[in-house]
Amino acid sequence: MSTIEKSLAKRAAQQGEQPVLADSTLRQEGFKPKSRTPHVDNQSGSDIHCFPWDDLRPLGILTPNTKRSQLAEEYRQIKRPLLMNIDKKGADIVDNANLILVTSALPREGKTFSAINLAMSIAMERDRTVLLVDGDVAKPTAAKRLGIKHEAGLLDLVDGSSTKMSDVLVRTELPNLRILPAGRPHDRATELLASEQMAQFMSEFSTRYPDRVVIFDSPPLLLASETAVLSSCVGQIVMVVAAEQTSRHTANEALALLDREMIIGLLLNKYRPSLGNRSGSGYGYGYGYGYGYGHEQSPEPDSAPIAQQYPTA
Repeated sequence: MSTIEKSLAKRAAQQGEQPVLADSTLRQEGFKPKSRTPHVDNQSGSDIHCFPWDDLRPLGILTPNTKRSQLAEEYRQIKRPLLMNIDKKGADIVDNANLILVTSALPREGKTFSAINLAMSIAMERDRTVLLVDGDVAKPTAAKRLGIKHEAGLLDLVDGSSTKMSDVLVRTELPNLRILPAGRPHDRATELLASEQMAQFMSEFSTRYPDRVVIFDSPPLLLASETAVLSSCVGQIVMVVAAEQTSRHTANEALALLDREMIIGLLLNKYRPSLGNRSGSGYGYGYGYGYGYGHEQSPEPDSAPIAQQYPTA
């Protein structure tokens, strides 16, 4: 702890207040969430967002105290090949592998749930920093679900309303996790996401910090044309597929909008094990996963549920 921080802590103790620690101190002493109200970071002067963990746990969102649960274990397995590709240790080597687009064919398949949990899981890594971008600007959910009420965000950055990244980036109590909200509503939001300016920002996201992983919660593929455009700027794509909800024909239609030379993973969500499968009986949130890795594993076009093609591992 620096001399300034010691002085602040001493003054706070004399006044009966909780001392405020800088981000570097949080890294050194470990994360121990206590306060649920934002506090001021001494280094930057910006608010640090404290997550409403008690509200997030019932929703199935991973928390720093979630260690050996089935949900945590499954996201550990899901993130591992993504991280290997970032480190150029995977089967394929691609540019911008640290930019990961999370999408789905249609709404309500669980892409935001998956994007948040993937970001939380990677943020638990000791040598990674994570930026979660709320890119579903027509129906922004990620930042709101995490309790963030920050108005400015991605759209303000792209249209020039905010010229600095620091103006729109939300620091959180997890020292290596940042959130970029969708931003203020804009009449030309879809055009902004598909613009050259957005492509430049995506490139900046990729190269600004060598240890940063950017998780982009994007609009559904079949409802927003800009998602296919954004996919050309990233290195990896995770397409969330709802078990017993999304047909193979729908999944194929969405996959056809993507560059098949890219690394594409299919994440099976909302999978419910059969009554005879006791291995899944402790899964409280009704979510499961099946991770099909590589473009050659696309399902055959018919109306059967995708869950039959990709069972859980």
